[in-house]
Order: sequence, then C-alpha cells, then structure tokens
Amino acid sequence: MPNHRSLLARAWRGAFLAGALAAAAVLPAHAAFPERPVRIVVPFAPGGGTDLVARTMGIAMGEALGQPVIIDNKPGAGTIIGTDAVAKSAPDGYTLVMATVAHVVNPSLQSRLPYNTEKAFAPVMLVGVSPNVLVVRAESPITSVQALIREAKARPGKLSFASQGAGTSAHLAGELFKNLTRTDIIHIPYRGAGPALNDLLGGQVDVMFATAAAVGSFIENGKLRALAVTTATRAASPGLAKVPTIAESGVPGYVADSWYGLYAPAGTPPEVIERLNAAARKAVQTEAFRQRVESEGLVIKAGSPKDFETYAKGEEARWRKVVKENRITTD
Repeated sequence: MPNHRSLLARAWRGAFLAGALAAAAVLPAHAAFPERPVRIVVPFAPGGGTDLVARTMGIAMGEALGQPVIIDNKPGAGTIIGTDAVAKSAPDGYTLVMATVAHVVNPSLQSRLPYNTEKAFAPVMLVGVSPNVLVVRAESPITSVQALIREAKARPGKLSFASQGAGTSAHLAGELFKNLTRTDIIHIPYRGAGPALNDLLGGQVDVMFATAAAVGSFIENGKLRALAVTTATRAASPGLAKVPTIAESGVPGYVADSWYGLYAPAGTPPEVIERLNAAARKAVQTEAFRQRVESEGLVIKAGSPKDFETYAKGEEARWRKVVKENRITTD
C-alpha cells in the first residue's frame, strides 16, 4: 500500500501536469509559429524582378523559419488581384505579399480598390530599393535617351513602352518620362515583367522602363541595351555603373525608383511580425541573396517594420503628388 509520502508526491505531480496542460491550452496559436509552410504572394507573372527577389529570398527565409516558403504568383489588375488575396487572408503570418511601388500608388490611380491600403496590411520589412532601367532590344536603332525623344516627337503615338502592369514602377516611370519630355508614347501593360520582356525582345514593343533585377541578365548577355537609369544618381552595381541617369541625359528633375517590401494582413500578431522580420533580415544578408540581387542594382535595406511603414508613407505622398501634377492615369 502506498505510504503518505508517495501519495503526496503523486498529488504534486498530478497538479503540476494539470497546470502545464492548462497553460498550454491558453497559449496563443502563434506561440510555435511557424508550424506549416509560409506563402509569399507575388502579384506578377513569373520571370520578373519581383518574382526573382521573392524566390531568391524565400529559400533562405525558409531555412531561417524552419518551414518552406512557397512563392504563389497571382498577377493581374496592376497587382490588385494578388494584393487583395493577401488582404483577405487570415492574419496569422502564413500569407504575405511581396509589394512594390504599385502598392502605395494604386490608391492615387484607382478610384475604387477592394481593400483599404492603409488599414488592410501590416508592414514586415523593406527588402531593398533599386533603379528602373530604360532598355531597348540590342537591334533597336534607338541608342540614347535623346534619340528616343527625337523619334517619339517625329512619330507621336507610334512608339510603345511595356510595363509589368498599370500602376507599377515601370508604368509610372514611362508616364513621368512622357510628361517631362512632352512626348506621346503608348503604354502597353502586361501581367508581369516576364511577358513584357518577351514582347520587348520579340520587337512587339519598343522600350521598357524595367526593374534592374528583371533585366540585369539580358543586359549582361547583350540581348538588351541600357539607355539610362531612373534614379537621381548612377547605379552602384558593376553592370550599370556606366549607364547615365535620365536626368543627366537631358530630362532634368526625372527620378523614379523601384522597391520591394513584405506585408502581412493587418491584425497579424506583433510576435509573428517580428519572427518574419528576423527571418527576412537573415535571408537578405546571406551571400547567395546578395550576389544574386546586388549585382543587378538592388540596395538592401532590411530594417524594422516601423522603418518600412515610414518609408512607404513617404513614397505614397511623393507619388500622389507626381500622379496629380502629371495627370498620370491607368487608362
């Protein structure tokens, strides 16, 4: 028969176990995040700069999280389709969007959006900033920014420029160029940089203000010719260091940067946001990521969620002013 001491020990063990189970029952669901794969929605077709950045980053980010990171391409409507899918996802950290400048410009361009950009998302991290590059196919007779301006003025409405979608950095860069040079170049939107570049290379469109990440390899292998970069100063990357800016090529005041950043749905627990931010920061600091994107002009940022929030608000205000003053539309 058990003695008094053994009965007391059993009682203590039972109480301890019951307490532990009760504590586990009230732990938030995100305490062990992540317990399954994380999905990054890319609101463009495969093959462009955003897709490249997300896939390169996703590999290392998955290693940091201990779960696979799946890239889900949802192109269309100038990023609105993919972005809306994330806005309507559960705020649990398992669905993110790799956003671009279109994220903060769409409210200025679209009278109605299926989500409230300011209220529907929680910033995770600004990945980096890069130039757009004004490119033509290698066989094009257009060899400079001034040559493009002359050709556009000689044949108004005949030249065309491609973009990865209405409201994207490539679209805005082209519209700003048209307004500042007083030229008429037709905008042809695609569902991503990949399809747009295919038609540029095939001669169906004349020029493109593409992200550096999307066109770096094509410039390197000689299939595309870089005429200028859209940033205020020349790009630091080796492949673009000798390429002039559009401003110094005779269009003063011209600046149109490109950027990439991760958002989660609003309401995602702060602890989960911090976990995602830490994994993303670790991913972009890997040698594999740096070699893949820095050589193509991306300047890595990797700050806090608050840093990204501040940056995005500044970008929204800047582009709202540009859109209004230059009467830029998605038509």
